[in-house]
Parts: sequence; structure tokens; C-alpha cells
Amino acid sequence: MSEQWWSIEVLNGPFSAARWQDAHGRALIEAAFSNGAKDWGWHHQEWGVVFEVQFEDEDAWLRFRQLPGVQASLDAVPDPVNGLLVYPGRGGMTSVGLPRRRPQPLGAGAAPLPVEPEPVIVAKLVALTPA
Repeated sequence: MSEQWWSIEVLNGPFSAARWQDAHGRALIEAAFSNGAKDWGWHHQEWGVVFEVQFEDEDAWLRFRQLPGVQASLDAVPDPVNGLLVYPGRGGMTSVGLPRRRPQPLGAGAAPLPVEPEPVIVAKLVALTPA
């Protein structure tokens, strides 16, 4: 059987991905080896961290990925919307050797639509004269 590598990339967010690794790294390693991991490694990048882990087959990876502790660790990444990438293979670098850019949030750099001001209402006090 051919072993397969899987990568979990965690991007920096409101707090550093290295702090996330400090809090959850040991639990991920323990869960991986308890569920048949053959090898593992952490890679630090300026944009975050990459956890690479090798399993015997895809079924072993899926068992690891569905563990409650693993799910809780991945739910706790610094940026849960745009800061987590999980994929097969080894990762951490783009193919041309350039640093990976963080995905931009939707609408980044967009200006708000112009809003017309409400019309000014001027009221005048008129004195009533008896007729």
C-alpha cells in the first residue's frame, strides 16, 4: 500500500497561527499517532503554519479527521472563515516558490455606494390674522 500525505494549513488571523499550534499541536500529533499516522511534520511560514501528516490510506485519514479533538482543534484556528486549508499531499509552498497570499475577504477595498442626502424641509411660522 502507498502511504498518503495530508496537509492542514492554518493562516494567521486575529492571533498568530503559531499560538494556535502551541495550544493544539500536541493533541493533533497524539491523535494522529493513536490512529495510525506513519510520519508528521510542522512547517512555519510567515503567513501561518502547516501540519503535514502521513497515513497508510485515505480511510485512516478520514478516521483521524472525524475525531472530536481534531474537529475542535480545527474549529479553533485564528481565522475560521478564511484561515484553514485541508488537502491531500504535502503543502506549504506555491509551485513557483512565491509566498502564498492570504485570501482577501469578499468586498475588500470596495467603496460604499453613494447615498443621496435626504431633502431639507424648511418650515415657516405664519401668524394668523383675524378676518
